[in-house]
Parts: sequence; structure tokens; C-alpha cells
Amino acid sequence: EANRWNWEKPLQEYVTALQTAQGETKTQYTSRYIGSMVGDVHRTLLYGGIFAYPSDQKNPDGKLRLLYEAAPMSFLIEQAGGLSLTGKTRIMDLVPQKVHQRVPFLAGSYDDVMEMRSYYDACDDPEIIKRCLARMEGSAK
Repeated sequence: EANRWNWEKPLQEYVTALQTAQGETKTQYTSRYIGSMVGDVHRTLLYGGIFAYPSDQKNPDGKLRLLYEAAPMSFLIEQAGGLSLTGKTRIMDLVPQKVHQRVPFLAGSYDDVMEMRSYYDACDDPEIIKRCLARMEGSAK
């Protein structure tokens, strides 16, 4: 969470709500990380919650590559009943625009991810909206 204050505002607000028991479940969440996406996602699949490799001020399009990191992991998460988004957009709905395209990756249990998405849906920041729409450009064809 060292970069937390560089994340997009909706994700900051969601994580703060979870950590202060202000989320939909009114349960206080804690942070955990192993430092490996595979290990962290495995833990999320076993115990629930959210795994996030979000965009930030330095990397507004995220860091994970869509074709060989985000999409394959999203497929596994969805097969287990979860969901993965870039913020507003389901990762499995993205049509790659280039081979090494990077995307934010926010994944976990369906209910937790949909709660997180509600923070993005309520966001009226024009820059965030512009980035979300740009990710969908290739998917609309």
C-alpha cells in the first residue's frame, strides 16, 4: 500500500471504507500480500477479498499486460466465481489494442469487486472516465 495515495480516488475510497468497516459487509478488512500475483490471487481465491494491481499516477494504464498476465488470471478468477475489472470494465471484455497493452487489475470475489466498481461508477473525475472509455475502444468493434 505504499503507493495508495497515488491510486485512483475511487480505489482509495473503497480500500479506506473496507479498512474502517464502512463497506457493505460492515466487516473490517485487513491487507495482506505475498508479493507474487499468482500467490496473492491463490490466497484471494481461497479466503476471499480483493487483489489489486491498480493504475496510479506514474502508471495510469496499470502495469500488468492484458494478453499474458491480466486476461489469463481473469479467466481463472471468473471460472472460480469471481470477477476482475480495470475499474469499470470487465477484463475479459477487453479486445487487445496492442500486444503489450497494460491494464489495471482489480479482482476477487464477485460481491467485493462489484462493491468496488460502485465507487468507480460514482466517480465523476473526467480523467478517470476518459481512461475507462479509452480501454473499451477496441472492444466496441
